[in-house]
Amino acid sequence: MNDAMETDAQERRGTKRTASEADLPSNQTRRIRALDPDVVNKIAAGEIIVAPMHALKELIENSVDAGSTSIEILVKDGGLKLLQITDNGHGIDTDDLPILCERFTTSKLKEFEDLTSIGTYGFRGEALASISHIAHLTVTTKTANSSCAWRAQYSDGKLVPAKPGQNAKPKPTAGRGGTQITVEDLFYNVPTRRRAFRSPSEEYAKILDVVGRYAVHCSGVAFSCKKHGDSGVSISTASNSSTIDRVRQIHGSAVANELVDFHIEDTKRLGFKVSGLVTNANYHVKRTVILLFINHRSVESSALKKAVELTYSTFLPKGGHPFAYINLEIEPNRVDVNVHPTKREVNFLNEDEIIESICSEIRSQLAQVDASRTFMTQTLLPGIPPQPQDTETPHTPVRKVGISPSQKTYENSLVRTDSRMRKITSMLPSVTPSRQLSGRDEPVAGELDSGEQQDNDNENDDDGLHYETTDREALRIGLTSVKRLRAGVRSEMHNGLTELFSSHSYVGLVDERRRIVALQSGVKLYLVDYGTVLNEFFYQIGLTDFGNFGVIKLDPPPKLVELMRLGAEVERENAPLSTEEEGEEAEEIFSKAPDLVSQTLIERRDMLNEYFSIQVTEDGNLLTIPLLLKGYVPSLAKLPRFLLRLGPYVDWTSEEGCFRTFLRELAAFYTPEQLPTPPSSTDSAAAVAEDESISNRRSQLVQMLEHVLFPGIRSRLVATSALLDAVVEVADLKGLYRVFERC
Repeated sequence: MNDAMETDAQERRGTKRTASEADLPSNQTRRIRALDPDVVNKIAAGEIIVAPMHALKELIENSVDAGSTSIEILVKDGGLKLLQITDNGHGIDTDDLPILCERFTTSKLKEFEDLTSIGTYGFRGEALASISHIAHLTVTTKTANSSCAWRAQYSDGKLVPAKPGQNAKPKPTAGRGGTQITVEDLFYNVPTRRRAFRSPSEEYAKILDVVGRYAVHCSGVAFSCKKHGDSGVSISTASNSSTIDRVRQIHGSAVANELVDFHIEDTKRLGFKVSGLVTNANYHVKRTVILLFINHRSVESSALKKAVELTYSTFLPKGGHPFAYINLEIEPNRVDVNVHPTKREVNFLNEDEIIESICSEIRSQLAQVDASRTFMTQTLLPGIPPQPQDTETPHTPVRKVGISPSQKTYENSLVRTDSRMRKITSMLPSVTPSRQLSGRDEPVAGELDSGEQQDNDNENDDDGLHYETTDREALRIGLTSVKRLRAGVRSEMHNGLTELFSSHSYVGLVDERRRIVALQSGVKLYLVDYGTVLNEFFYQIGLTDFGNFGVIKLDPPPKLVELMRLGAEVERENAPLSTEEEGEEAEEIFSKAPDLVSQTLIERRDMLNEYFSIQVTEDGNLLTIPLLLKGYVPSLAKLPRFLLRLGPYVDWTSEEGCFRTFLRELAAFYTPEQLPTPPSSTDSAAAVAEDESISNRRSQLVQMLEHVLFPGIRSRLVATSALLDAVVEVADLKGLYRVFERC
């Protein structure tokens, strides 16, 4: 009995055979036969059209290839009952309708070599043929030269009559320009495949994913998709919408508001260029979404997906994933598009190098905009009374971005914005303010001309100066040279630095000898060389207020030549002289320079008065100097050197060169001077020994930096690339927080 069972088991092993084959003698060989064409076509159709979404993808690509600017899609029962696409393309010629659904009929490919230069979506001529073998297919089309539309019905790749007994030829009908393709009862003759689909709603979601991908990518093409019987549309994009607007309409504002664009091009070595949009560190979801198009085909790439996810792993919290739209264009002869029946995958040369270039650029863009990551901020709401100094100010969340309501808000995500809270300067030795200017006891009156500086005329001035207004009308400067200088500043603008200075919070003076202050911007702390920054700031004020400066009256007016001799004496003492001959030559220069420069300024006094508010009398008395910023007076000890430098360091030969060099010298004069390090508060003897004028100037500078100069920088400075070396980041709360977040 065991032998019989073993024999039966051996006979049951192997390939299953039909009943007729089972009756064949064991010594008779089964012959090889050609499959029936109908079976061949159904097998091919099953490879190309796996689901309704694949049929729709092929139809969308055909519509775009036809030059359509509007594509309308209608779906019933997830595409199994009805899948209709209507476009306004150039249509199909009537003479081509009989072979439209035959296999390997196409207008896009003639020879095998053409595969190396494919520039369209479709090329093999299998989509409509495959659909006609597994569904009822109706095509209505009208070209621009046709007087009417033509309708044709297909089954198994051939024309069939609409009703039994009628002619199968295309029928004239009413219709608009373009093509409408109606696919009904998809997989009606493949019941096993049809039963494999779970639910119409699931298939409709896949269809919306396909439509959404092409709606984002195909600029200039309007898309709409809806269910049969519904009044509203599920997807609708206008033809003139930008890519970001299309992402917003399909994927939501949460994605669109956090997108960063990038672009790479390497046509010489790797033969590709890529552009796209990726989300920054503010956005993350539970599943990576990548819309990848290679030569405008929607494809998938597991290697690229893994590389992008690895790139974002250093920027997003654990479990967070990005959104990315990548449009990759590669030279056609480097791409093999014919490697997958549904064209879902393609092969191309230098895949690893191209993917690394893309990820490197994304990493670079994320690093640049990483400072835009948003956190909770807090401030005092209007109407809340001030709190006592020894009480902690309550934290009041007023803005929340990218954080769900259920998440806990941590202290290290909060930014102090209440100016009444304790500052770093409160821990430094107190300084008694003084109203003396550079040690002068004489009153200095400032006369404010019309211009931007008149905005604060009615405020209570607390800077020890008296301001007056005049009825002088503001000059409208139309000089080409000034416009070019202003444009030069705008062309050198650095967006990141400008944003930093426009949104900073002043922390305090760090070192007046090296001219360093501390600023906070967002959750970062910076050390800033305020000497370099203010030099550029005053130069820009000179350009914007050109010809409309206020004036500082000097009473009594000093002699130009006397001031310059003081400046020459200082220059002589500081000049490094190595030989006696050089000393004699320098002595001659310093002795003659004051007379020559003063004569130059007297000859040009009309121009100096009109453009720079410097009034000089015929006999060489200096009446006024320009006032660039209300509330701030430069060190008048620098005035002699400033006047002396107007001779050799100003280009008096050309208009643009004269204005540029003069304003640079004026900015250097207005830039706060370096002060010696203050004595220790514990050394009373050293404190008494310090010159009183220096102490007054130091206390004055502390007040003006916080209340005049840096508020002016916040509202007016256009930070240029030259200021990059003047700003150093010393602390980043977000970066520290990320370290603990990974733990």
